[in-house]
Amino acid sequence: MIDIDLSDLKYVAFDFDGVFTDNTVLIDESGKEFVRCSRFDGIGLDRLRNLNIEMSIISSETNPLVLKRAEKLKIHCINSVSDKAVELKKNLERLNITEQNVMFVGNDINDIPAFKLARYSVGVADCHSEIEKYIDFKLSKLGGHGAVRELCDLIYSTLSN
Repeated sequence: MIDIDLSDLKYVAFDFDGVFTDNTVLIDESGKEFVRCSRFDGIGLDRLRNLNIEMSIISSETNPLVLKRAEKLKIHCINSVSDKAVELKKNLERLNITEQNVMFVGNDINDIPAFKLARYSVGVADCHSEIEKYIDFKLSKLGGHGAVRELCDLIYSTLSN
């Protein structure tokens, strides 16, 4: 259970690498990259959709596999982002949602500007130690190993009662 009042949560934005993935990159002999994700995440995201919570992936990664995974998960995605806080603000304007209704989920120091902007900030279990002072809650699951699903389930159990 999350020990935070989430009654005004309307939007969750996720980093991709290290949150949806385990931060491992496999590269074949032609240079094509592969990442590892958890299949549990899809049902978790569906639970948030059922609560009418908007979601996005905001990633600095330029690899199109981010977009492909997001497409499969039916989640709005922006990749090749240099400043996640700027992109987060654009999404808030697009959705007509205020910063008070936003959660950002990340794992590394490039997520700090978005953590500072969002009302709720969440890190995965294996997040970089430098972000811990910027997050409100740390998940027990590792990135790419059910962290997204854990968060979705926690939000669902908190808000569906």
